[in-house]
Amino acid sequence: MLAPTFKPVGISAIGVYEPPWVLGNEWFDGVLSRKFVQHTGIQSRRISLEDEVTMGVRAVDSLQREVNYDPRDCAAVVFASPSFVPVDVARKHLEPQQIPAERTALAAQQLACRLGISTERIVGLNWYCSGYSKAMAIVHRHILPGMILRQNQFLLVVTVSRISRITDYACRQTAPLFGDMATATLLAGTDSKKYPVHFTLLSADAETYPTERVLFDFHLRENVLTPTPDGGRGLVPRRLVYSLDGMGIGDAAPRCMADSLAKMLKVTDLPPEDVRFVVPHQAGTGIVRLAAMKLEEIGLHSEVFNGFNGEIGNVSSCSIPYALKKAWTRLHGTIACPTAGVGPPGVPKVTRGCILLRSTAIHERSLGRLDAA
Repeated sequence: MLAPTFKPVGISAIGVYEPPWVLGNEWFDGVLSRKFVQHTGIQSRRISLEDEVTMGVRAVDSLQREVNYDPRDCAAVVFASPSFVPVDVARKHLEPQQIPAERTALAAQQLACRLGISTERIVGLNWYCSGYSKAMAIVHRHILPGMILRQNQFLLVVTVSRISRITDYACRQTAPLFGDMATATLLAGTDSKKYPVHFTLLSADAETYPTERVLFDFHLRENVLTPTPDGGRGLVPRRLVYSLDGMGIGDAAPRCMADSLAKMLKVTDLPPEDVRFVVPHQAGTGIVRLAAMKLEEIGLHSEVFNGFNGEIGNVSSCSIPYALKKAWTRLHGTIACPTAGVGPPGVPKVTRGCILLRSTAIHERSLGRLDAA
């Protein structure tokens, strides 16, 4: 494997914020398909009444309670959210005064300001369910090569999914799939004593990939069904909502995750047998099972983590950091995190990516799993 020409970094800690409002499957009476739970494993999901920036602050607050970081140590912030409406779509459907609120770059700046972080390296992006892969790729391929990371400095990757605000809850295809969540990942140098690394970041990449047809788009609809915090049902007079080609996504996602991991192994010259665990995007238990089958076809027989979405739904770009957090003490050796998601609305493309991690020697020793050598 080619060694990076810049200071290597890794994940020191992950903070998670789950909104308190839980919407169970019982609310969807008459909307859920008969085999929805069997295909997805989803029993409930969280809904946030707060905006994405506030959710991001709450996730970072959770991180702060865990590692007690100093905001002055933050060298860069990358903010990724799939629930922002692309600006070209916003210009088409929304009022002019509503458009600035859909700019991820502005939201990233607002987040840094509210956290008391002062740095010129602030990035905002929407890469849908592959947002975490894209954020890590930006860190690995663009931010780190152009900076000198001091020992006590860290980088912050914040993902926020609030897809409830662009959902039509009367739509059988999309209504029950997604949940709201925010996560915050602290990345530090592998030599950091202040923020010791748990997983070294070996590589990260993300790209778009063509499909035969459009799988994702936005539509302006009137009298849109939405849940209310008291368990009831309400109508939003006008809402910009998304639509999905469920069958198309279900077919493309497993192949994209397997292909992105295969490409990562080829680029890093890592044999499949070196990967001990795969933590894929938790799109649904059925999709992850199909992805595992595709991975076996490329000679990868690692343990594949599945089923983390049962109580939270598909949390899009938050699912990888959430799953890493849940499996924190169970992972060792080399870990691959492939992702797949929709591409730009109205365009026949999907997104896909992969993150490659390796547990630190300290973590390995704590598990007694280091080779005798």
